[in-house]
Amino acid sequence: LIYDSFAHYLVTEKGYDEDLLTLAPDSLDFCCKGLVLDIEEGNFLKLAEDGTVLRASHGTKSMTSEEVLEIYGRKEWKHFNTVSGMVSRTAKYYLYDNYFDLPGALLCARVVDSLDQHDGQRKYDFWKDMVAAIQHNYKITAFKEECGMYFPEVKNHPDKYLQKCPESVKKWLKQLKNAGKILLLITSSHSDYCRLLCEHVLGSDFEEYFDILITNALKPGFFCLTPNQRPFRTLENDEEQEALLSLDKPGWYSQGNAIQLYELLKKMTGKLDPKVVYFGDSMHSDIFPARHYSNWETVFILEELLGDKGIVPAKAESEPLEKKGKYEEDQIKVPYFVSKKWGSFFKDRLPGPENAEETLVHTWSCKCISTYSTIAIPSLEAIADLPLDYRFTRFSSNNSATAGYYPSPPRALLPNEDSVMKK
Repeated sequence: LIYDSFAHYLVTEKGYDEDLLTLAPDSLDFCCKGLVLDIEEGNFLKLAEDGTVLRASHGTKSMTSEEVLEIYGRKEWKHFNTVSGMVSRTAKYYLYDNYFDLPGALLCARVVDSLDQHDGQRKYDFWKDMVAAIQHNYKITAFKEECGMYFPEVKNHPDKYLQKCPESVKKWLKQLKNAGKILLLITSSHSDYCRLLCEHVLGSDFEEYFDILITNALKPGFFCLTPNQRPFRTLENDEEQEALLSLDKPGWYSQGNAIQLYELLKKMTGKLDPKVVYFGDSMHSDIFPARHYSNWETVFILEELLGDKGIVPAKAESEPLEKKGKYEEDQIKVPYFVSKKWGSFFKDRLPGPENAEETLVHTWSCKCISTYSTIAIPSLEAIADLPLDYRFTRFSSNNSATAGYYPSPPRALLPNEDSVMKK
């Protein structure tokens, strides 16, 4: 749906090739989190932890190891410094790190193919049109105005796109609240879309699960901007009202900033430095800024862990067959499979001549996980049945690169997996 909504705009509003509207089912294998689009060159890159290029593709066409070495060499990619500061939006490159815009990667790659075929271009300037497509479909008024393809479709067929929250997770949220924890929901979605999702996923009483709801939070700005730059606003019928000078009580707000939120948490807990644990699935919008600017504990929800056969929890052995069957079936669903084109999210080999000795290195995405997350889990369901005082092992303990993965590290990072990677 996300792919179609962007492609439809490019074709109907910007005159791009109609071929973009048809999608071969297996082409979604191109979509892999952690890719960087080098906009001017039309190249997609998978980076190693030191910023060298592990794999690359011009449009949808994979480059050979020799081509990668010829173009990028064994040195740090020229924009690595800024990209590793988590800047994902510039005119020169874009970082794809969440499922909400990932299908746009495939669309951009196909746009490059199309421009090469028709114009033989060397430098590309389609990005402004892509941004317009994203804004058209996701702008704050789009849900209300039935604008674009995305919101009208989800509104009309929520069952097709939304999975109900597992009972275990709902129970866990209630347990946390009953134990005196303050629960917050912070989302960049506008209040009307958030309400549709939460009612469908959690139920019509979803507001009771949370003390504070913040919509249109415009992350990562929520974490790095000051109260003057990004004040909180109240909402009436999903319309934002005047800016608030301070945040005085729990409730539902729009926009805002982490500084004033933290002041409210101090007041609500009666503590000078209340501890916040923040769960998110985007390194760029959630995990990095929450750790870097607010110094919160961060739990990275990493669905790629589900694609890893090493993840079936021990307790699955004793579960009734029908339950176990469901778990295993879930493992191979998109988007959990490992991309054939891009390989492991966690580790890859350095490009070299055909018969060269292989060197396996961690990807940049993998390095970010152990640097900025406290722990990483495949889903909330994976921890919902644990006692609330369960002690997790953090990534920072013994400087281990794998300690923080729960329930277990991805197989690609285990020592005996090198031979498997080479196959």
